[in-house]
Amino acid sequence: VVAEAIAGRRDETFLVSKVLPSNASRAGVRRACENSLKRLATDRIDLYLLHWPGSVPLTETVEAFEALKAAGKIRHWGVSNFDTDEMEELVSLRDGGNVQTNQVLYNLSRRGPEFDLAPWSRERGIPLMAYSPVEQGALARNARLEAIAARHNVTAAQIALAWVMAQEGVIAIPKASRQEHVRQNASALDIKLTPEDFADFDRAFPPPTRKRGLEMI
Repeated sequence: VVAEAIAGRRDETFLVSKVLPSNASRAGVRRACENSLKRLATDRIDLYLLHWPGSVPLTETVEAFEALKAAGKIRHWGVSNFDTDEMEELVSLRDGGNVQTNQVLYNLSRRGPEFDLAPWSRERGIPLMAYSPVEQGALARNARLEAIAARHNVTAAQIALAWVMAQEGVIAIPKASRQEHVRQNASALDIKLTPEDFADFDRAFPPPTRKRGLEMI
């Protein structure tokens, strides 16, 4: 489906794909990437992510990513679902500092990364890529968010997305299945949240006061 969508407009898109930890060896990463390139009908992936930490040594995976970069098959690489200690291990490795992002579950109802992972990442200029920014649609039906959204004449989903995008060093990747949904997501960029809004967010969804394990869905 993605191959069909980007056909004839590859240079207009930023293409992200992932490799499973079970394929994270030197040979496995190369093979998985080549298979993805074939399915996507393209000669390169812009950002290639390790789906989550696994049993293959990170040094081997990083070497494989760097080899793919040198070959022009990927432009950048990153990780997904890495907590702070795992990120510290990663950046301590040779070429580990080339990591471009860490994709994690982060939204108003999942604020755990704010305790240490988000500050750690900001200090090092490694953006977090927030997946499920509307909690698989649950936040779109939240009465407390609907009250805030009413002040801006937008939807609760747009408000939840605007909050994520307002966080320093965070990228949001909301799902969209219809063109109207895409337009609504894009227009969330134009919402100007106020100090009153942020105070209401914190009352409704308190920030973490202690370390929590990284959540995944």
